[in-house]
Amino acid sequence: MLRTEKVLQLRSQQGRSVRVVREHYLRTDVPCRSALCRAGCPRDGKLLSDDVTHYVVPDWKVVQDYLEILEFPELKGIIFMQTACQAVQHQKGRRQYNKLRNLIKDTRHDCTVFANEFHQDSYQPREKGECMEKWQTRSIYNAAVWYYNHCLGQMPVVMVTEDEDAIKQYGNETEGVFVISFKNYLDNFWPDLKAAHELFDSILQARHEREIESQENKGKEYPEHLPMEVLEAGIKSGRYIQGALNVNKHRAQLEAFVRLQGFGSKETELQSDILIYGARARNRAIHGDVVAVELLPSHEWKGRTVALCENETEDKTPADTTGDPMPTGKVVGIIQKNWRDYVVTFPSREESQSQGRNAQKILVTPWDYRIPKIRISTQQAEALQEYRVVVRIDSWESTSVYPNGHFVRVLGRIGDLEGEIAAILVENSISVAPFSEIQMNEMPVSSSKNPWKVNPEEEKKRLNLRDTHLIFSIDPKGCEDVDDALSVRTLPNGNLELGVHIADVTYFVAANSYTDVEARARATTYYLADRRYDMLPSVLSADICSLLSGVDRYAVSVLWELERESFEVLRVCYNKSIIRSAYKLVYEVAQGLLDGDTSVVDDILELKDLDERTREKKLSELVWAISKLTDIARHMRAKRDSCGALELEGVEIRVQLDDKKNIHDLIPKQPLEVHETVAECMILANHWVAKKISESFPHQALLRQHPPPRQEFFTDLQECASAKGFSIDTRSNKALAESLDKADDPLDPIVNRLLRSMATQAMSNALYFSTGSCSEEEFHHYGLALDKYTHFTSPIRRYADIVVHRLLMAATLEETKDVKDKLFSNKDLEELCKHINNRNRAAQHAQKQSTELFQCMYFKDKSPETDERCIADGVIYSIRTNGVLVFVPRYGIKGAAYMKNKEGLVLCCQGERSEWKPGSLQRFQNRITSTTTTGESVTLSLFDHITVKIVVQTSHCHADTIKLEIIKNTPYQTSATEVSKKNFGVVKADLIREVSQSAEALSAQEKASSAVIEEQCLEYQEYCQTKGASLYQLLEEIRDWALLDVSADACSC
Repeated sequence: MLRTEKVLQLRSQQGRSVRVVREHYLRTDVPCRSALCRAGCPRDGKLLSDDVTHYVVPDWKVVQDYLEILEFPELKGIIFMQTACQAVQHQKGRRQYNKLRNLIKDTRHDCTVFANEFHQDSYQPREKGECMEKWQTRSIYNAAVWYYNHCLGQMPVVMVTEDEDAIKQYGNETEGVFVISFKNYLDNFWPDLKAAHELFDSILQARHEREIESQENKGKEYPEHLPMEVLEAGIKSGRYIQGALNVNKHRAQLEAFVRLQGFGSKETELQSDILIYGARARNRAIHGDVVAVELLPSHEWKGRTVALCENETEDKTPADTTGDPMPTGKVVGIIQKNWRDYVVTFPSREESQSQGRNAQKILVTPWDYRIPKIRISTQQAEALQEYRVVVRIDSWESTSVYPNGHFVRVLGRIGDLEGEIAAILVENSISVAPFSEIQMNEMPVSSSKNPWKVNPEEEKKRLNLRDTHLIFSIDPKGCEDVDDALSVRTLPNGNLELGVHIADVTYFVAANSYTDVEARARATTYYLADRRYDMLPSVLSADICSLLSGVDRYAVSVLWELERESFEVLRVCYNKSIIRSAYKLVYEVAQGLLDGDTSVVDDILELKDLDERTREKKLSELVWAISKLTDIARHMRAKRDSCGALELEGVEIRVQLDDKKNIHDLIPKQPLEVHETVAECMILANHWVAKKISESFPHQALLRQHPPPRQEFFTDLQECASAKGFSIDTRSNKALAESLDKADDPLDPIVNRLLRSMATQAMSNALYFSTGSCSEEEFHHYGLALDKYTHFTSPIRRYADIVVHRLLMAATLEETKDVKDKLFSNKDLEELCKHINNRNRAAQHAQKQSTELFQCMYFKDKSPETDERCIADGVIYSIRTNGVLVFVPRYGIKGAAYMKNKEGLVLCCQGERSEWKPGSLQRFQNRITSTTTTGESVTLSLFDHITVKIVVQTSHCHADTIKLEIIKNTPYQTSATEVSKKNFGVVKADLIREVSQSAEALSAQEKASSAVIEEQCLEYQEYCQTKGASLYQLLEEIRDWALLDVSADACSC
């Protein structure tokens, strides 16, 4: 190893230039990561293929500007030099650098990174007076020459650069190493890769337009952002406040809020978010950016909009439609840009012509209301008017009203199901690329002719529960990925033994394997309304790891000894086990057995071929087990209730189809006690595993926390409850739970359930964290009333559970050195938790948006005037200055119902219909009154039941939405009303396989070709995804999902 020095010129917070000298160590054993290597470099991990015609080395500028072209899977044999990677990190920011890192790690892409600055023979010290850009290019070229020689000239190396001087200087210097421009590279090596050429032209044109614009525009549309060192000093002193920008999608032109993230060393008295009012105050920050905000003087503070408003609203807000003044500020700098891919729509021909003289510069409208229009340069605008396309933002100069970007790719036709689903995936940054061949090669073999079998050597290491325990699973109909199974039995001493058995995924997914890296990137299985995208290949999720009945499976078992009467835990142990589930039950059957309904026995496949005596015996054992599990679960729930556990309910909606496979109805699903039984057992297992791993690894265990909600978020709940004479105490979770229990109207059960729904809206997000990142007092889970909690019970579909399994094994097994060596450090685990939390939010948003898509599909082909299904009972849960917010229990829909339209007319309900008339509205705390000029008056109060009409508001640029119109100020009398009073909540769609088939049938009819369906099926098979029931959602997460506020602007509507 050779020691040298690296001289850096850094700038201090005071702005002074500081010369820093650092030790720099050079070595000769830096691996090349090429399959061609004959020099003995390590060959573990991802290797660069030898099955290519050449290796390509992009210069730092090419990596910065054309990374998305280098992401094309057709481009193979790419060597990213460390010098280029560091240039991206330092000049393009963390988001772009993370994209590059993910590309390098992705096993589907044939690329690698070479640490040229640490290799003794490829390192090039910077010469005196040499500019940084020239040194970077020279370093990359010399590394390319080294690589060619290291591989003994077996593979030509092509360096691509935008530096014309470098092409002239190095072009013919070394035989076998070619230096050409990136455009020449695409033209000569990839002439038929049309998408890459189009993207190159788009990026180049966008860059050219920016250069012209910066020369032409002298005036400033926005203030300049402050330098980073000034922002950091200001945040530290307390002058500026750091937070994430959250734009109100209902008033995207005017309202945004900054949620506080920290204030440095200076305390602040702010107890609420900061309002950023108007586009200029937002100063080019985009939704999701981390910004620095300066508070305005208090006399300039404004109030939050309290009027109902549509997304395409006018830019001016009447003074009487705002609430009390709140802290208001302006953005003075952007600390971190969180730009991503955006789905957009091109304007119509008329709109394009009205945009100006240069038809090639087009303002496109993002699918997300919170994103401003983006200016791109393209000649395809007219051809793509009916399509959803993807663009990326390149820059937003202070001289430009709109950000500049470039066209990336076409997603699909507007209104087409697959195109709309693709838009949802892109908007949530969800990648559904197929599992790679190298990942599939890691999978064990299992087929109908050659099913997977237990390894005899592994069998000796595990606790055998196959003959001693009655183990069974309880899941939704159609469930394939069975994560968990349960058991209960009486011990010889008379006590009980409760068992929770979880699929041992980590046996098949080794730490840092290709499959593990991919699962880590996905972080979760993504459930949409008609399909799911699995975190693991289906051979694991639906077969070898799935705890199906009648087959041997590896599991991790948690076994408790419980006192026979009180069910108090006396002892707990954790074991790697082998189980054989006896029954794969569905919830309805298990509930039937619990209720003594013998008619459900015919639905238990495992009992079908048995003789009468054997069947009765086994049935008796199964009924006893389910009943005993329910008794235990009731006790555990009561114990948590006494500590303040919150009851946050939800409703699931089933899709009913007609004979032609079209959506016929949306039916609320009845909650069952057995749901609670399974959920409580899972919560118990998660709690005890959390205690174990946090004791063994106090600074690097993955737990799940649920912080107490901010008190100001309970204001709407308390005001709403007071309308019925109830008082809600929010000082603690126990006080809140007791208050909600008392807030019960015997004449209208939905009152209590709506109040619980509003309590859910006020909750903070439940998040994963590393125990080393915060104090133990912050470990508490507010909603579940537990001091420690984690996720252990769903490793098939959650990567957090895989991490927890590895921690548990390291904490309980004797031979743990290898296991402990592969555990994450606190810093790495903290980063991983942020990633998983981000992916979980994306999964929740995608599920919610796909559910709304299918709700619109259901109502879109129905006439609100003639179809009775478009008329429903609604319950008012919030009063605004120009209308009310209404919940429709029948369909699980929440929406705004206006009492004053855009023309200024007010609603008048007379008899069987309503109409708009001249008049005025008067809003009170708990009611709103509409009075016409002719003296007719209508008053609507909180919790009133009214009759509403459900219509679909279509949009060319955005997703279709549901609108509610008030028909009568009296309840809608139908049998469905009784159903609605028993069911309520935020929709958790279980739109099953038939829905997908219906959508496919409709698509086939529109395209008049059955081949399209076959192609889609082949595509899903290729992607190794499961297209089927989205119903499977582990029950212990029902509450967690309720606690997760998937609507970032829920408080801003």
